[in-house]
Amino acid sequence: MSQWKQIQQLDIRLLEQVDYLYDDNFPMDIRQGLASWIESQDWDTAVNDESMAAVLFANLLSQLERVRSQEQNFLQRHNMKIIQQQLQLKYSTNPAVMARVVSTCLREERRILSSACMQEQGPLEKSLQNSVAFERQKNMDNRVALIRGSVQLMDQAVKYIEDMQDDFDFRYKTLQSRDSTDRNSEMMKQEVTRLQEMLNRLDFKRKEILSKMDAVVKEIDDLMTSQLSPELQDWKRRQQIAAIGGPLLTGLEQLQTWFTLTAQSLFQVKRQLDKLGELVVKVTYENDPIPLQKPQMEERVKYLIYHLIKSSFVVEKQPCMPTHPQKPLIIKTGVQFTTKVRLLVKLPEVDYQLKVKTTFDKDLPPGRVSRQFFILTNNTKVMDIEDYSNGCLSVEFRHLQLKEKKYINGTKGNEGLLSVTEELHSLSFEACFTVQGLTIDLETCSLPLVVISNVSQLPGGWASVMWYNLLTDEPRNLAFFGNPPRASWSQLSEVLSWQFSTYAGRGLNKEQLTMLGEKLFGQHASCSDYQVSWSKFSKENIPGKPFSFWMWLDSILELIKKHLLPVWNENYIMGFVSKEMERALLKDKEPGTFLLRFSESHLGGITFTWVEHGDNGEVKFNSVEPYTKNRLNALAFADIIRDYKVISVGAVPENPLKFLYPDIPKDEAFGRLYNSQPSKVHPYIQSFLIPISELRPNASTTPLSCQSPDPPMTPGEFDMLNEHLCFDIDTMSSPYSE
Repeated sequence: MSQWKQIQQLDIRLLEQVDYLYDDNFPMDIRQGLASWIESQDWDTAVNDESMAAVLFANLLSQLERVRSQEQNFLQRHNMKIIQQQLQLKYSTNPAVMARVVSTCLREERRILSSACMQEQGPLEKSLQNSVAFERQKNMDNRVALIRGSVQLMDQAVKYIEDMQDDFDFRYKTLQSRDSTDRNSEMMKQEVTRLQEMLNRLDFKRKEILSKMDAVVKEIDDLMTSQLSPELQDWKRRQQIAAIGGPLLTGLEQLQTWFTLTAQSLFQVKRQLDKLGELVVKVTYENDPIPLQKPQMEERVKYLIYHLIKSSFVVEKQPCMPTHPQKPLIIKTGVQFTTKVRLLVKLPEVDYQLKVKTTFDKDLPPGRVSRQFFILTNNTKVMDIEDYSNGCLSVEFRHLQLKEKKYINGTKGNEGLLSVTEELHSLSFEACFTVQGLTIDLETCSLPLVVISNVSQLPGGWASVMWYNLLTDEPRNLAFFGNPPRASWSQLSEVLSWQFSTYAGRGLNKEQLTMLGEKLFGQHASCSDYQVSWSKFSKENIPGKPFSFWMWLDSILELIKKHLLPVWNENYIMGFVSKEMERALLKDKEPGTFLLRFSESHLGGITFTWVEHGDNGEVKFNSVEPYTKNRLNALAFADIIRDYKVISVGAVPENPLKFLYPDIPKDEAFGRLYNSQPSKVHPYIQSFLIPISELRPNASTTPLSCQSPDPPMTPGEFDMLNEHLCFDIDTMSSPYSE
């Protein structure tokens, strides 16, 4: 079943999440009309390959045109034409952006499908998707709109005061121009009285507008402190969670709207204060409220503008190597990485060349890290206006590269305190601009980075990135791993499930997470509050094994992604099950029932175990030696299941695998995944790679031992068969030898 068909079968709560993914950047009409084609393309690779992205974009337009030409409904045909035109305008000059949008939507769909398989959401995901947040945002929309309305009304009030003052000024100057002999006349006295009344009314209106301005400025101050700043911090926290595989990061466009409208209100109040200053030059009087209150209020407005714009400078896309788009915040020396910053305040006044400079490890205390780096490539770039993001100012650095500093005396610094993957670094961004007479220094920094020099350090680096962003929302705690906090199993298990949904398309269910917990700390897995130390997760070897828990789990993720993806996404791999549980599950099943699990003794290995019943009713269990990436490179795992043979003395080779646990016929489960055998005429006798194991009794144990040290036939028989078949002779371990 296609991913899109699975999506359509979700309940309404999850469909609302899907609906949130699609907008004008990628309309749902396209997803619906081209579902199969879209899912068959490699959008992840195209994100970092401009030429491939251009080809995919051209093909997408062609596919849309094909569907449109076949559409009978005139209205639908018209809508699809509009969509084509909009896509060409948005992405024709930058098709990689389109690839990123589609890739993100597909990945988030997989995460939503994965969450549907879970009996309940984890605590982190629950905290990010709740009705309280939605209500809070609605309140924010209303409050910003009310402030904008109040400021617009103050514009009218200032204009009214200006007109009133012009009338007073005209009458006053007219009165002054009259002959002095007329000043004591009754008419003159009436005019003076009228002018006094006008001045009193003008004074009242000035006090009134200043009072309204003060109230609006206080409201904006409170808005920024109590709502806008927390919303920004919430977005930054969600960015951290999204970086380690959590829910899709959204809300930046909404933040930009709030920041922009708030800034526009502040600048409008500033202009109104400037206008009042001009009015004072023309007309002032004793105890005039404008000279008394304007300076203090003006300073307050400038302060709010400064801090609003300063906080609006954010890292939209955290540093990431294009070669590993799903593992951001890890940088390898000598490899290009990309990052992007954005100014959330959208104002015409700053639409000019705004240069952003990047600095690596700015103001890092000496001795904090053992290695020091510098940016090898150009570290300054000008911000541009993005047409496809409502005209915000942003800049994307696509070709940054790090190089390690050389040390003349041979000493790098404070070595030995932390491992390479525990040393944290940061990338800073700086800019300066002037708007309406205000000079504003902008500065922000990335989340902490791990710098590696060899790709073998990538798993350890990713463990550090996950641990940091799971357990702290501090943006620059570079000493975090000096004393790393513990994680509760409820937190950690959720993040581990995200790794599987991100890299393998399907997360872990409750049973699989429980099995993982037992693997990590025995019987405490059922306790969601059980605390896991950083060392136990990533540094200490599993008892009796030469690798840590995370290295073992990461190797399984790699194996799934490269060799087992179809089988995993069909939910055919039980995966994390102990040998004892495996035995309990299979013992009452039909002979030939088997299940698939990951090896506990090999890094990146998968094995299968099947059950047999002896003539005397004895239950026997047989486990094949784990298949690792080296063996799976030669033969697809589904084909191994199909073609697997066991031979024993005096018996014809046969496939013992009959039913996938609990009772699914093997071919029914894996038939779609088999590689079909070629049927065309070939000048040579075809050869096939067939996995074969020898099964023979072991005198030292009751169950049968599965080994194949020698050909399980006579030498002549073996040579004859070897001429026609290319054997992959698997050594089968004794039952539960792992």
